[in-house]
Amino acid sequence: MSNQIEKKIELKAPISRVWRAVTDYREFGEWFRVKLEAPFLPGKPVHGNITYPGYEHLRFEAVVQALVPEHLFSFTWHPYAIDPSKDYSHEPSTLVEFRLEPASGGTLLTVTESGFDKLPSERRLEAFRMNDGGWTEQMKNIESHVTQKP
Repeated sequence: MSNQIEKKIELKAPISRVWRAVTDYREFGEWFRVKLEAPFLPGKPVHGNITYPGYEHLRFEAVVQALVPEHLFSFTWHPYAIDPSKDYSHEPSTLVEFRLEPASGGTLLTVTESGFDKLPSERRLEAFRMNDGGWTEQMKNIESHVTQKP
């Protein structure tokens, strides 16, 4: 099993548009399907309610690690933390990075999530498998978002 998920997509939108979709908490919430309570700020936690059908009972909780304008946005979180009765705060977190680069047709967006090797062994494989599929869906969601709302 790999320790890292990586997804790439070339979006037909300028970097400034993709950056806004990734780092404006309201826009992020639209395509990621989470209602966030506050803007992303480096070093600060961000919380919100998941709005994705079937997961509405869950909270999104992350800590912003980096905000380098039009280049890098990253946060840490507890991957696939879907049991509302379980406290995941004692577990190691994974690092999610959004990297933006110019591309001939717009912007190359690379999303990586790393650190699965630090998760408890009983959760590691399922968290990796579910988030791998989740990031595939989220890449489609952000493409649709920036295409429909230029």
